[in-house]
Amino acid sequence: MQANPQPRNPETAAAGGPPDLPVQEKPFEEEARDKLMTGREKMLEQIRRVIVGQDDVIEELLIVLFSGGHCLITGAPGLAKTLLIRTIAQILDLEFKRIQFTPDLMPSDITGTEIIDEDRSGHRELRFINGPIFTNILLADEINRTPPKTQAALLEAMEERQVTVAGELRLLAKPFYVLATQNPIELEGTYPLPEAQLDRFMFNVRIDYLSQDEELEVAERTTSGVESKVEQCFTGEDMLDFNRLVRMVPIAEPVARYAVLLAQASRPSNETAPDFVKDWVSWGAGTRATQNLILGAKTRALLKGRYHATVEDIKALAPPVLRHRILTNFRAEADHVSVEDIIEKLLETVQEVRSGLS
Repeated sequence: MQANPQPRNPETAAAGGPPDLPVQEKPFEEEARDKLMTGREKMLEQIRRVIVGQDDVIEELLIVLFSGGHCLITGAPGLAKTLLIRTIAQILDLEFKRIQFTPDLMPSDITGTEIIDEDRSGHRELRFINGPIFTNILLADEINRTPPKTQAALLEAMEERQVTVAGELRLLAKPFYVLATQNPIELEGTYPLPEAQLDRFMFNVRIDYLSQDEELEVAERTTSGVESKVEQCFTGEDMLDFNRLVRMVPIAEPVARYAVLLAQASRPSNETAPDFVKDWVSWGAGTRATQNLILGAKTRALLKGRYHATVEDIKALAPPVLRHRILTNFRAEADHVSVEDIIEKLLETVQEVRSGLS
C-alpha cells in the first residue's frame, strides 16, 4: 500500500521540488527573547529622540518595566523626570494617565467614586466612575506632596493590582505600572512616603544633572521649534510575555544567596551585620529587597544578552534597590554618612558565596 504523499506548497510542487516540511514554531522563551532584544534597541532609539543622556536612569527604568515592577524617580526640578515617563508611555502601546499630587488630593480622586444616576422615570441607581488608577501606566507626579491618607490609596493597587472601593473589589488592567516622581530639595509642605509604601517600589532611581555637552544639546533641541515624535515598539501583551520570560531566567544558588546576604547585612538587628551598619542604620532592607535584587538581576542579564544572572548584576542593582529601604539614624547624620556611602561599604564588605562557580 502506497503511503499518502506529504502536503506540498503549490509553487514547490510545480517546480518538481521535494515536499514541504511542516514549519516548527519557536518555543515561547526563544520567541520572546528575540522580540525583547530586537525591540529593546528600537526602544532606546526612540527614547533618544527625546531624552538626552541619563543612560543609567533609562536602563534602570527599563529593567523595572520588563520586570513588571514599580519605580520611584527622585531628582531636582527640570531634569526631565516627567518627560522621560511620558515618552516611554508613548513608545509602549499602553494606556497612560497622570495624577498631579497636591495637598488637597483625596483618595477618591485616585481610585474613583460612586455617583447617583437618575433616569427620566425618576429611578435612581449608583454608578461607579473609574479613577485614573484604572490604566496601564500611572504617573504619580510629585507623590510626596499629598498627605499619607491619599498616598495610601496606591498601596493595594501596587501590591495586588486591585482596589477596593465602597466594599467592592475591582481589578486593574494588566500590565499595571506606577511610575512616581519626587523632588528631594523642597521639603516644606511635603509628606515623606512611609516605609511600607517605599518598599513597594522596586527601584528608587536617582536622576542627576547632565554634562555640559548634554545640557547644550538639550538647550538647542528645545529652543529650535522642532518636535520629536516617537513610534510604538511593544504592546501590553508583549510586556506581559517579557514579565514571564524574566522569571524563567536561571540563577545559580550562590548568586541568589549573595542577594540574601546583602539584604541581611543591611539590618542592624542581624547578628552578622557589620559594625558600621549597627552604628549608622536604624532599619535595614526587608525580604522584598532580596526578591527585587534577584528579579532585577535576571532582567539585566537578558538585556545584556546573557541567559543567566550573575553576582555583577546583583551588585549593579544594589543602589536602586537598597537606597529607599535603608534608614539611617542620627549618628549617621552627625558623621555625614549617606545611604549611598553605606551601600558602597556593604558591597565592599559582603563576600560572594563560593561554590565552585565564578
